[in-house]
Amino acid sequence: MKFRYLLATSFATVATAAIMPATAFAQSTGSTDFEEGTIIVTGALNRDVGGVEIPETPKAKQVLGEEIIRRQRPGQTVNDIVNLVPGVSFQNNDPWGSSGGGFTVRGFSSDRVSQTLDGLPLNDSGNYALYTNQQVDPEVLSSVSVNLGSTDVDSPTASAAGGTINIRTREPSDFAAITATGTYGDILADGAEDTAYYRVFGMVDTGDITGHGLKAFGAVSYTTYGVPYNPYGQIRKTQYNARVWQDIGTNGDFVSITGHFNKNRNNFAGSESLSDLLAFYDGDLNKEDRFTLYQGSGEYPCTIDSSTIVGGGGDPDVSERYDDYNGCGAAFYRRYNPSDTGNIRLASLFSITDNLTFTFDPSYQYVKANGGGPDDLREGFFDGLTGAFNGGYYFGRDLNGDGDMQDRIAGNDPSQTTTDRYGIVANLIYDFNADHRARIAYTLDHARHRQTGQIAAMLANGEPVDVFAIDAPLLDVYGNEVNKRDRLSYAILNQVSAEYAGHFGNLTTVLGLRAPFFTRELNQYCYTTSDNGYVDCPAPGQDLTQYEADNPDYVPPVSRTYDYNKLLPNIGFTYEFGSAMSAFGNYAKGLSVPGTDPLYDSLYIAEDQRARPVPETTDSFDAGLRYTNGRIQAQLTGWYTQYDNRLASAFDPTARNGEGAVVFRNLGRVDKYGVDGSIAYRPTNNTLLYVFGSLNESEIQDDVETEDGFLATAGNRESGTPEYSFGGRGQVAFGPAELGVQVKQTGPRFINDLNTDKAPSYTLVDLDLRIGLAELANGTNAAVQFNVTNIFDEYYIGYFGGSLDGFPFAQIGAPRAASVSLILGY
Repeated sequence: MKFRYLLATSFATVATAAIMPATAFAQSTGSTDFEEGTIIVTGALNRDVGGVEIPETPKAKQVLGEEIIRRQRPGQTVNDIVNLVPGVSFQNNDPWGSSGGGFTVRGFSSDRVSQTLDGLPLNDSGNYALYTNQQVDPEVLSSVSVNLGSTDVDSPTASAAGGTINIRTREPSDFAAITATGTYGDILADGAEDTAYYRVFGMVDTGDITGHGLKAFGAVSYTTYGVPYNPYGQIRKTQYNARVWQDIGTNGDFVSITGHFNKNRNNFAGSESLSDLLAFYDGDLNKEDRFTLYQGSGEYPCTIDSSTIVGGGGDPDVSERYDDYNGCGAAFYRRYNPSDTGNIRLASLFSITDNLTFTFDPSYQYVKANGGGPDDLREGFFDGLTGAFNGGYYFGRDLNGDGDMQDRIAGNDPSQTTTDRYGIVANLIYDFNADHRARIAYTLDHARHRQTGQIAAMLANGEPVDVFAIDAPLLDVYGNEVNKRDRLSYAILNQVSAEYAGHFGNLTTVLGLRAPFFTRELNQYCYTTSDNGYVDCPAPGQDLTQYEADNPDYVPPVSRTYDYNKLLPNIGFTYEFGSAMSAFGNYAKGLSVPGTDPLYDSLYIAEDQRARPVPETTDSFDAGLRYTNGRIQAQLTGWYTQYDNRLASAFDPTARNGEGAVVFRNLGRVDKYGVDGSIAYRPTNNTLLYVFGSLNESEIQDDVETEDGFLATAGNRESGTPEYSFGGRGQVAFGPAELGVQVKQTGPRFINDLNTDKAPSYTLVDLDLRIGLAELANGTNAAVQFNVTNIFDEYYIGYFGGSLDGFPFAQIGAPRAASVSLILGY
């Protein structure tokens, strides 16, 4: 029986009698359809309040819709927008959203939070990192929802211990339309230079082309601006989005194909040790010094001595040497993080019978990206070999053309990653009757993750000859690429899952079970030289007999396969007390499989001796109350998570011949608990008030063992996690104008798990003003919108992931910035 499109004349009298349709905000088509047929609608038909919606599900979930998304700065990353959700803490590297940033959800870092776009996993398949500067343009979104501490049973994720963020693309309009945005902005803070922001966006909807539900949209945007803490850096970003949609029949069946491509050419935003950034709070530095601090990190602009450039010549009687620590290209603002990312997503829903529904969502995505900077290249050999050894690069040939091989030449050594990733999410959903339904699902996520480290030449102005060194690699005397790393990984998920939802009077229960089978295939083509994962990469085709004899502890190229399988139950309920009040509860077991870095580190240990890297697991419990009607959306949630085998990073100054390295430690068990709450209230049709807040507590249960003994971490809080956050948004419409003000205070964060120092709390205040100019012929609007972020230009420390015992690096938070946008079409 199909209920997803059934409309009732009076939800107050009908909704409690049967499972009713509702707007759903899950990940895949199958999860969306299953949730639509399960949610009990206890309030009015228009459920969101000012773009804030709290779905009536057993999970602690919150949704932000188009109304609130559109009031944020055009072009802003979606992860900054979800900073308005309780439990989420995001720090942006700049005011515009394309320099990256980081966030936590209930204290879990972003690599432990699954982020999806229409069910497509966006986290890196190797280390699960999430690149917030590569997110889809907000104009093509319909909603973004956050599952706090849980995920859907068919989710294609290897790391969702902290929950999920689900981004949904808008359906093409039934009517032809044009949407366009032009934005100009700049940073309004003393000391900022050359930071103007320019963005244009255009989207065309075809409307129903055939009269039978065939419709499409296409969109393109271009963004460019100067990086705030980088006098040289420039962001250039081009993005394309398109969707074709075909309705099938009148029962909600459809097929759609969606495409996305994003091209980023970014300079690094710059970062400093937290020990230095904390000096601002001691009064040693003024706010304007935020900018001059980075301008002193290298000569700008600059010229490299031609004798240290590939092909630049020189004196054969002089040993030429490029200084990669102090030279022209060494300034951090010439370090690049370019990326080309794209995906194709198919979504479909078919009603096989009145009771049986099939959904099928295949996908493909491609990533080409790197990050890195300058280094000096050795013309000679390393003990008769070419390649990468002990952090140096040896070519065995005259690079600058001066007739000798005694020089060190300027070059660049970014870490290159290329990923090809295929996915399938398929669901078979059966409605037993109006009150009971079930589904089974199959999920595939297959990623080929190629990581190399080609070396490229440097130009006379300190720029790389190509931001993608893989496209212009320098070759050694034998014609081989010199690589600082060379490895191939396969991350494969095969998952079966099942879920049942039943309605028993005022009680709705949901019982789910995930059975993921994870495979991690590692192929290391270099020699592993330490348990910190450092490698030597001799160029191929050389006689390595003497090298192996001199280094018997080094592990030669090797392949290993790790399997991780676990049953993950997900059980929840909702109970209605009336037409607006309900209680809910949920238990979910989560899993985060070790990423490629700790797995490759383990290759140094002999296979028959190795301590097998273990996955992180969570047992998460939520319980709360909701109140929803036409003018109020409110939720209060208490939660507890038992977090086992939590990996933490530590800096080992003795690693890599004294250069230092990051190593991974098992922190053991961490108990996490807290309270999340929010209220969205519309007192009148022209006003909105939204307030939210979170309290986060954590307690590390054990001291951590290291080679030198134990670190006193037991009883401490996790680092990098705010102790609390709270904020709100007020909005009022008067005539053609709408004014919004939003504020958020983020509490202090411990720098490391020893709890020796804290990053202080900070408060950000933003303003948006939208003025309607005219109503267009097709019923849409023309408007001008002003956005000012961080109005009081508060200095604060940006995102840092925490550390076991050191002072990690972090960016300075985004300064005050203002923009004006001309908007046509919505």
